[in-house]
Amino acid sequence: MDKVTMTETIIATKLERNLTWETMGNDLGMSPVWLTSACLGMNSAPKEKATAIAEYLGLGEDVASALEAYPTKIWDQTVPTDPLIYRLYEIVGVYGPTLKEVIQEKFGDGIMSAIDFSMDIEKIEDPKGDRVLLTMNGKFLPYKSW
Repeated sequence: MDKVTMTETIIATKLERNLTWETMGNDLGMSPVWLTSACLGMNSAPKEKATAIAEYLGLGEDVASALEAYPTKIWDQTVPTDPLIYRLYEIVGVYGPTLKEVIQEKFGDGIMSAIDFSMDIEKIEDPKGDRVLLTMNGKFLPYKSW
């Protein structure tokens, strides 16, 4: 089974069982953000997590194997049109140079890892309109000189 078929199977089962990523993550003891990314095919899952996800959803070894497979991360090179994804793209477009300047001023010349990385998404209730709290936590990787 390839990652696309795996994702379609997982999402169909999730919808059929009326599950949320939050519920699945809590039940499995996994970060809902990481779990979602793995189920959407953007991260590989260690064997024990892949097996737990497949068993939780009542899916077979073929899904567990696909969850374990290393992904090829390819996304469109054009500006995204989905409004939520576009707004994140817009944030990086507007604030990307600012983030780079501030991070490098504080840490030195380098980058934030997207491998040694975690992310959390929270809902903050507000009478003026609920807020999204997006926390990204990545290890700083300095550029080496030789």
